Amino acid sequence: MQKAKLTKRLVDNLEAGATPIIVRDAELAGFSIRVYPNGRRAFFFRYRVGGGRGAQIREPRIGDFGPLTVDQARSIAKDWAAEVRRGGDPVAARNIDRDTPTMAELFDRYLRDHASKRKKPSSLYNDNRMIEVKLKPVFGHMRLKDVTRQDIRRYHAGLEDRPYEANRRLALLSKVFSFAADELEWIARGDHPVTGIKKFKEVPRRRYLSQQEIARLGQALAKGEAGELGRSITAHAVAMLRLLTLTGARHSEILKLRWSEVDLERGCLELDDSKTGRKTIQLPPAARKILSELPRLYDNPYVIVGARPGKHLVNIKDSWAAIRQEAGLENVRIHDLRHTFASLGARSGMSLPVIGALLGHRSSQTTQRYAHLSDDPLKVAADTIGVDIAASLGVA
Repeated sequence: MQKAKLTKRLVDNLEAGATPIIVRDAELAGFSIRVYPNGRRAFFFRYRVGGGRGAQIREPRIGDFGPLTVDQARSIAKDWAAEVRRGGDPVAARNIDRDTPTMAELFDRYLRDHASKRKKPSSLYNDNRMIEVKLKPVFGHMRLKDVTRQDIRRYHAGLEDRPYEANRRLALLSKVFSFAADELEWIARGDHPVTGIKKFKEVPRRRYLSQQEIARLGQALAKGEAGELGRSITAHAVAMLRLLTLTGARHSEILKLRWSEVDLERGCLELDDSKTGRKTIQLPPAARKILSELPRLYDNPYVIVGARPGKHLVNIKDSWAAIRQEAGLENVRIHDLRHTFASLGARSGMSLPVIGALLGHRSSQTTQRYAHLSDDPLKVAADTIGVDIAASLGVA
């Protein structure tokens, strides 16, 4: 056993022997390096726990030379020495840390034991994708007990330019930590690190197509159907976009629609499941005509068939991008077709409860976003009456 001040040069020059060679640091008691016959070099820290006959000698490994520099290993050894002076035991603390679950483990348990049993497939898919792509790369390596409110707040603040996305990630993190506290009991409810973090203000995006824009969309769909915009736009993709515009249905409701849910005789779709559960979607005459003329593959249960046998269309985005560009609607999303359907209903004087029923809204608050549009018929009526009165008053 040798004793010298441990430096990079000294460690580099140590030669392996037939048995392990130990060199203890001349400056920091207990700090040493061990050179094994295979050339591997590892740092250790030796210390005593307790006193008298019950005292125990421990010498845990700090880490290997290479991944750790001499200075980094010395710094860790100093921290452990300070902990020992306070009456602590670094080995016991490391064992506790080793048994503490990581965030990666928590994410996996949340998806397996909570989300997969309580969420719809589409919601489960979204949770899984956000966790694997967005949250695990940032938090997965961290121990659950080490994640602080400051960590979450800093992460959320870093997404300030994307408030909607930032708030969705914050909401999912909140659910995950609630699961850890309430169901797994891995943390106390009071240690929930998302508590008190305010979401960013979201400005609702409301984009409705005008009659002229709807006409341009119709012309672009006709070109797509005729094959003028590329072979990737199939008759089923065109039918889907037309059905979305005519019914106000959600994107997923038409994409995953089965022929068994289509009732042309009654003029409706009877969905077995949707975002809000079982749902009836009314079909106007034009929508019924589209469905009655759409090619049906009897070995495929889906209305909007895809390239894979027996499966529905998966990617509508490419077709929509080409249609949208042709129609000059670059800032329009597929979901805006649903908004347009509702806005036309509001402008025609339909009541908000009727519009909400057509769209399948669970809450009247969701339909309330279209309330300002229902003033249009009233404005027209007021203008008509006002013209007559103004003429009589001689102020026209």
